Amino acid sequence: MADHSGWRLGIASAPIHHGEILQGVFPHEGGLTRGLVTLPCTIYKTHATFMPAPGAELTVSPAWKTKALRAAELTIAAISPDGEHPVGGHLDLSGDVPLCRGFGSSTSDVLATIWAVKDAFVSALAPEDVARLAVQAELASDSLMFEETSVLFAQRDGEVIEDFGYRMPPVRVLGFGSRPQHNGQGVDTLAFPPASYGTDETRSFAELQAMLRDAIQTKDAALLGAVATASTEINQRHLPIPDLDRIRWIVREVGALGVQAAHSGDIAGILFDRDDRDVEARTEHAKDLLHSTGIHEQWIFTTGD
Repeated sequence: MADHSGWRLGIASAPIHHGEILQGVFPHEGGLTRGLVTLPCTIYKTHATFMPAPGAELTVSPAWKTKALRAAELTIAAISPDGEHPVGGHLDLSGDVPLCRGFGSSTSDVLATIWAVKDAFVSALAPEDVARLAVQAELASDSLMFEETSVLFAQRDGEVIEDFGYRMPPVRVLGFGSRPQHNGQGVDTLAFPPASYGTDETRSFAELQAMLRDAIQTKDAALLGAVATASTEINQRHLPIPDLDRIRWIVREVGALGVQAAHSGDIAGILFDRDDRDVEARTEHAKDLLHSTGIHEQWIFTTGD
């Protein structure tokens, strides 16, 4: 009879992200690889519980969370010893992450699932292994599994292009829905085709990677904002933000660091120096100017806390 004494109810929570600081194509292993650097966010989370059970049947609630179900299957296979009897169980997911906005809802589901299954079997999985499983489960994944460092992540390959060695410098973010005429309905991120970049854009990405490395290693929030703004401007050709010129004027008017965006979503954010003594006043001024532009869906969070 199989020994199930090591099984328990697995519990985990996974964060979301707020689009990207940088996304494009980057030199990697003799070629160019699609990669991104996500902006961590704390305003939503996904919670997962997993109860293992003998037998091969595996279920999920809600039933439409098929990517998470696939992640559970893959994780069980990855951590089960060879020759062990089939293992199934029930996965339950809850949370309030908005869909199709650029918050990384699918990755949050998948990551919470992997961590909950790992917890149920009291097993260890390195972030690199979690990344590989996440990409297998959802075809493309964000880099939320790397909690202790900022990475340039190949979202379709599940590989780290560059580990910058530190977390990015903390920033205050005034987030907003960048396409108010869509009433927060978002973008179909699965149907959105990968961007096709030109030669000049490709050259710019290598330069921005170097700038971001410097920003992270020297804790230069202003340089981080410059990288995010440049990446947002490049993305205008692929998924334009209405009134970006006006938003960039607001950034200058209030003394913010820059603007960042979800490169396959409809959220964006104005970045501020978290430690600026005038950050509250600058943020309130920017909120008012966004309102005057017709952008009323707004939220605030801070990274690095």
